[in-house]
Amino acid sequence: MTTSPAPERAPDRMLSPSLRVLLMLAASAVALAGVYFARDLFGPIALAIVIVVICEPLRRPLDRRGWPQWASTTAVIAVAYLILLIMGALLWLAGTQFARLIGDLVSEGGLATTVDDLVAWLQSLGLDEEASDAAASVLDPTTLLGLARSIGGTVVSVATALFFVCAYIIFMAVDAARYRQAPAIFGATKGAVIARISRLNTGVRRYYIVNASFGAIVAIIDGLALWWMGVPAPVVWAILAFVTNFIPNIGFVLGLVPPAILAFVVGGWPLLLGVVAVYCIVNVVLQVLVQPKFVSDAVDLSLTLSFFSVIFWTFIIGPLGAILSIPLTLLARTLVFEGDPDATWLRWLSGDRTAVPAEPEPEPEPVETARRRRRRHAPRRR
Repeated sequence: MTTSPAPERAPDRMLSPSLRVLLMLAASAVALAGVYFARDLFGPIALAIVIVVICEPLRRPLDRRGWPQWASTTAVIAVAYLILLIMGALLWLAGTQFARLIGDLVSEGGLATTVDDLVAWLQSLGLDEEASDAAASVLDPTTLLGLARSIGGTVVSVATALFFVCAYIIFMAVDAARYRQAPAIFGATKGAVIARISRLNTGVRRYYIVNASFGAIVAIIDGLALWWMGVPAPVVWAILAFVTNFIPNIGFVLGLVPPAILAFVVGGWPLLLGVVAVYCIVNVVLQVLVQPKFVSDAVDLSLTLSFFSVIFWTFIIGPLGAILSIPLTLLARTLVFEGDPDATWLRWLSGDRTAVPAEPEPEPEPVETARRRRRRHAPRRR
């Protein structure tokens, strides 16, 4: 009798955890490099997607009232264009007012006097001439005029990007009407993927609603306070406070620096300290103590990841990345982690409170123990 040779063991096709991490990092680096080189195209597309996601819930009540699909789609596009129009108007108003303010300060000679006083004060502290020149160049009229010109160029590039955003919004709004049929068609086979996309859209909408609400409150309070203290162009700084409120963690500092410098130019140290005090009281109370609670409930991101995402996405796609940092981070987490059951630990580290490990399955009982239990509970024969 001959025995057949034992079958060879199939090679283990599972990759080791370290190799999986390396492959994921390599793939992420390649993808991010592509986004970096195509940032002029990727940024407007991402902004258009976010705006359509924000405006899409408007379609639901219109559909319930029996509106045709083309009419509800037109309403979504109109609301999206209204948001872009308001954004463009605010940027245009802030840019023109800032340029006029710089021109007035240069023509009146207030900047030159402030620069001389600052240099004298630095020299009285014992700083050398190079340090004094470096500090004085910050308030130099030529530097500020160059800044105003660069802002003008930025406005032109922003206007060009908004043109492409307007075109993208039309196509995406039309496609969004078709994508609403996905749960009914693919709910049985792709239900988990559709649920993750729905959670992502809901988180993006909640994030911008919370930031817009708190940003409007902060902008009104800061603008009124600057107007009462006599800081020039309070409307510009109120708009800046509203826009920078969409930048997590560091937006408060970005919104404070320009009006604080201007307050020092026109009013010296007392006005500078007054502006800093008002911003610290208003912004720290609302943006640091109150708003993070609502933002955390909306997006479930840790503070560390939120801060890092601003720096990271600004480096990848430019200034627009600071405003889109949270939605892009949510998208990356949805694509990379939420579809992988082994990534629950990483999702929990990112701040996702719904990422909890599954209940461990009970271990099978030994055969002898199971037999004894059956014998104990078996009916006795009479």
